[in-house]
Amino acid sequence: MEFGLTDDQQLFQETTRKFLEDTCPLDVVRKIAEEQPDGFDRSWWRRGAELGWVSMLVAEEHGGGSVSGRGLGDLALVAEEVGRLVAPGPLIPTNVVAAALSRDGGAAHVDHLTDLLGGESIASWCPPGPVGDGGGSPAGVRATARGAGFVLDGTTGPVEAGGQADILLVTARLGEELAQFVVPSGVPGLTAQPAESIDLVRRFASLRFDGVEIGGDASLGQPGRADRDVARQFHDAVVLQCFEMVGAIDRVFAFTLEYAEDRYSFGRPLVSYQALKHRFADMKMWLEASHATAGAAARAVDSASPLMAELVSVAKSYVGDHGPLIIQECVQLHGGIGVTWDHDLHLYLRRVVQDRARFGTPRDHRERIAAGIGIGASR
Repeated sequence: MEFGLTDDQQLFQETTRKFLEDTCPLDVVRKIAEEQPDGFDRSWWRRGAELGWVSMLVAEEHGGGSVSGRGLGDLALVAEEVGRLVAPGPLIPTNVVAAALSRDGGAAHVDHLTDLLGGESIASWCPPGPVGDGGGSPAGVRATARGAGFVLDGTTGPVEAGGQADILLVTARLGEELAQFVVPSGVPGLTAQPAESIDLVRRFASLRFDGVEIGGDASLGQPGRADRDVARQFHDAVVLQCFEMVGAIDRVFAFTLEYAEDRYSFGRPLVSYQALKHRFADMKMWLEASHATAGAAARAVDSASPLMAELVSVAKSYVGDHGPLIIQECVQLHGGIGVTWDHDLHLYLRRVVQDRARFGTPRDHRERIAAGIGIGASR
């Protein structure tokens, strides 16, 4: 949790938490994993949209609006609560696309944005490659101008909700430059191949574009001038991802500490042993630093700080390294029960480990930091 939240932000966070606890506790998450092919329920997602889950990064003139005026910081509160309960739903990709449509969308995309805000449809972003630069496949998608429109060819993935999305924001190479296109999921020539996911309720797909023909009005922004837009989408996605990881590790640390206080060994609670106190102290320090770095990144993106790219990569490299480590420590502190299917620890570990690898690994982001400050790549 970030210190200094306004009353409205606190109310928004508490409302989101209560909604998730009432509608999607961990036993429901397990049930969804077994019974929902899409990994989430559409009617449930619409209720989340009614709470403002898709409006924070959308301008007021397009029907959106944030709680505090810092849209990404407000949406990060939702991401943190989603991580706290490893909840389902395409929160990150749908918001990335909604924000892009609001920033650059013309009249051709108004209906798409309206449907996203109302929870009637969901969206996903197909970023460019290589992985360290945006999370897409190295092959990527190429666009070729043809008449008044374009033709898309290539593959990208794994894309979150790629097989469930109603619309796709495709970042493609147009010559040597980047262009973005809004593509309906059912267009001829587009196929989605389900991809493996270690997260029980997150669905991914590799998308193949075989001569997909789209009109000129499918372009988002000016073709060949999308670099700044893609960078902002990348930063939005990474910040939300970091807050989701922080929410997960915060919750795991809390119930592990509670377990250590209740669990007795040789007549003493586990938490009373000096060696374990040291381990808890280390984890607490890493957790608070994760909160701080994620919060700094969100504020930098919201304010368009010149240090935005660096702080986003600092957050992802730090949280991505320490999140799985904290949860693995908590698994060890639980003993044998911590490695069973019935315990909830593995649900959190799956989410955090998968988030660690998407949109750049910690190593990728350290290399981005090194390149940004003009030194050799860091390992």
